[in-house]
Amino acid sequence: MSAGALFGAVFAAFCAAMLGLAAGAVWMLLVVFLGQTAPWLALPAGALLGLAMRFWVCPRQRAGAAVLAAAATLLAAGYVCVLIAAARIAGSLGIGLVDALRTAGPVMLLALARLGLAPAALAWFALGAVLAALVAAQRAVRRPAP
Repeated sequence: MSAGALFGAVFAAFCAAMLGLAAGAVWMLLVVFLGQTAPWLALPAGALLGLAMRFWVCPRQRAGAAVLAAAATLLAAGYVCVLIAAARIAGSLGIGLVDALRTAGPVMLLALARLGLAPAALAWFALGAVLAALVAAQRAVRRPAP
């Protein structure tokens, strides 16, 4: 593998991670607005991440785009679970979200996020990852020139 190809693969993985975290943050805004955990939002998040991987991050590699889209969707789902756990801590202790994130630390937040997961939520997250992979792996449709 050449240095350029290696740099491209690392950059694509970095972009997928950043898009997954951004999707998780937007998902959290919708959770706050709706007032419920809304694990079904994994489907639109997965579809959007699949489109992003297919057209912007890995436009020539359908298999790579599918893997990155599924991983980004699962990262977004995990991130929103951690943010929900931090919001619950912040609400219980009467502190800000950033203070709750700092005080609890990653180990406690991951443990609380895992405890708050329902089997139905895991199924929604898996469906979102599958949808993301399918959308990212689709072949682009060529339109005839006018």
